[in-house]
Amino acid sequence: MECSWKTVLLLVCASLGVQYTAIRTLSDTLPGPCQGSLNCRARQPRDSRWKALCEDNWLPSDSPQKHILLFATTRSGSSFTGQLLNQHPGVFYVFEPLYHVQQAFSNASSRQRRTLDRRALLGAYRDLLLNLYTCDLRFMENYIRPEPQEHVTGAFFRRSSSHALCTPPVCPAKSGAVADGLPDETWCPKDCGALNLTLASASCLSKGHVAIKTVRVPEIADLRTLIEDPRLDLKVIHLVRDPRAILASRMMAFSDQFRAWKIWNATRRQPRYVDLSQITSTCKDMAASVETGLRRPSWLRGRYLLVRYEDLASNPEDGASEIHRFVGLQKDSRVSSWISQNTNRDACSPSEWNFRYSTTRDSRATAESWRLRLDYDIVKTLQSLCSDTLALLGYKQARSLVQLRNMSYSLVEARTFQPPL
Repeated sequence: MECSWKTVLLLVCASLGVQYTAIRTLSDTLPGPCQGSLNCRARQPRDSRWKALCEDNWLPSDSPQKHILLFATTRSGSSFTGQLLNQHPGVFYVFEPLYHVQQAFSNASSRQRRTLDRRALLGAYRDLLLNLYTCDLRFMENYIRPEPQEHVTGAFFRRSSSHALCTPPVCPAKSGAVADGLPDETWCPKDCGALNLTLASASCLSKGHVAIKTVRVPEIADLRTLIEDPRLDLKVIHLVRDPRAILASRMMAFSDQFRAWKIWNATRRQPRYVDLSQITSTCKDMAASVETGLRRPSWLRGRYLLVRYEDLASNPEDGASEIHRFVGLQKDSRVSSWISQNTNRDACSPSEWNFRYSTTRDSRATAESWRLRLDYDIVKTLQSLCSDTLALLGYKQARSLVQLRNMSYSLVEARTFQPPL
């Protein structure tokens, strides 16, 4: 295959210090290591980054790319679910890139924050998503701090959660070293060095699917203009979880923010200053998005899949297959291997989630383990505040403390939601 690449690879040339004079057509040849119409392998460029880029596997995909958004809320199992996409070799996966936008808005001066409203933030979110789906990762330089130098950054949020950003051509040092499993949080930035956003863009273009996970967009209706954008072929996987489980997980993960809830759980007395909106807003947004998705408006028809985390935890293989069919991915052994390694009772997973599933029963017990941690008074309050959301998604209410603690009785109804049409 010849080295006549798309415009993005001319940008790669620039980032590597290779000079070029003009961009004519797609048949123009690259100067530098791939000069002329010679076969890349025949030239064997000295720069290891060029050697990786010149492999056939890293040439831009000939067929139109497909785009995936894993749409979820904090502590809903989205990190685990995202790995079912990240582990597929045909997917370029980015973990929570909207974090950088949120940080930039949060770090604005008080005067600037007063002029920045919800609409502006959501507009910035959509703008970044569009640029990432079109593989312009350098657009993130508008938000990453400290600001990248020569399109290189060491501050890309959770880079290690993406195979594509820790493997060739972005990280030649790990060629063949991570054929299986998840890049480790320590070796990726250490061995791969700072992230070259231009090389990342080239890797993105070589994949058939671009997937992004986010927990920062409140409702799916906020994404309508993005979903309708003719430049994209976007499908949304809407991951939901029992709000009671979400609260229990947030109490553990964000102790300072949920201190009042933790006091309530320990003393069985509700503090006057507890912020109920920390969970009621989640229930409201979740219900609104589900109702929109299941109503199947024309702009979302065939582009929306509702997935309950509890169903995925009970049977991750079937759940992964459903997700892959929906987005147009073929079954891949690497995904199956990852599921086996990370859902095995006897395997001590080094991953950040530390999920251990072996059988359907064990998986369900893990997904519902919040029932052993939350005080029943909190559960009753939450069931009252979020009763409509629980009913909509098929989560049963615990009618007594005995029923709550009885793990042989599932609080998850068997429910089949409308298939995407």
